[in-house]
Amino acid sequence: MSLRKQHPSEFLKQILGRPVVVKLNTGVDYRGVLACLDGYMNIAMEQTEEYVNGQLKNKYGDAFIRGNNVLYISAQKRKV
Repeated sequence: MSLRKQHPSEFLKQILGRPVVVKLNTGVDYRGVLACLDGYMNIAMEQTEEYVNGQLKNKYGDAFIRGNNVLYISAQKRKV
């Protein structure tokens, strides 16, 4: 596998419409489909699940997360 340098905005464009994990500064994870995001890292997700300490707490249809609360966004591997 070859690794190439990639600008963060390129990565974010590639994962639009794909499953992601969004980790907040509080430690809470949101898992769902990345619908859109803006330059402030405000995020809209679909089919969202909220995980606290690794345990599912809530399921939401759509979720909006304010960018200043986001620690990181990670692409989830597709389920086989």
